Amino acid sequence: MIPSHNQQTVLITGGSRGIGAAAVLAFAKAGYRVAFTWHSRPDAARRVVDTVREMTPEAPCLAIMADSADSAAVQAAVEQTARVLGGPQILVCNAGIAQQKLFTDLTDEDWHRMMSVDLDGVFYACRAVLPGMIREKYGRILCVSSMWGQTGGSCEVHYSAAKAGVIGMCRALAKEEGPSGITVNCVAPGVIDTDMMASFSEEDRAALAEETPVGRLGTADEIARTLVFLASPEAGYITGQVIGQNGGLVI
Repeated sequence: MIPSHNQQTVLITGGSRGIGAAAVLAFAKAGYRVAFTWHSRPDAARRVVDTVREMTPEAPCLAIMADSADSAAVQAAVEQTARVLGGPQILVCNAGIAQQKLFTDLTDEDWHRMMSVDLDGVFYACRAVLPGMIREKYGRILCVSSMWGQTGGSCEVHYSAAKAGVIGMCRALAKEEGPSGITVNCVAPGVIDTDMMASFSEEDRAALAEETPVGRLGTADEIARTLVFLASPEAGYITGQVIGQNGGLVI
């Protein structure tokens, strides 16, 4: 039996800003119990919790400090979520970093840090939540990849490789866990107007908007609403898919 929204717990990695923060607010508004991890911005995490409490005072919201690249920290975050809010029926793997750099300038540290956060972190989180989902014969795993994981991005080779790995992991895991009532899907955003774009000039942002067929950048709220839909019972026949939410930039 599928539990109702207010009986379901969602754990969102990297929920203190950008798409992750928007997802926290969207799931709380939809009636879910929400836990999220954060790593380096306690002020941002507090603002997200405060916003949830102002918006939906009755919605439980738990902020957990955890580095997604640390296996033990991720396992502990899942265990804390289960103790406080109940075992998560929904996992949103959103935590990630980005870096623009020529491939020939990449260091071993650049490569390993990118993989540890953007790819290993997804593995750690999925591995930690799956035993509970398998036991309950129900679960939703949602991963935030990127259009560069689909097509590759110049000067973002390590980022593109990690995000392509996320797509491959989701597709394989969907096949493995489908018989246990668990769906696994990926959202691959295009150019989204978040603080990850803080280094882009207004001219660059305008050029990217012009290059996008719908003529604008995407918003974190739009990605969050897609994640909420994919977590819903109505999306139960969707699994192993990559939802390209990019305004037509990649078709």
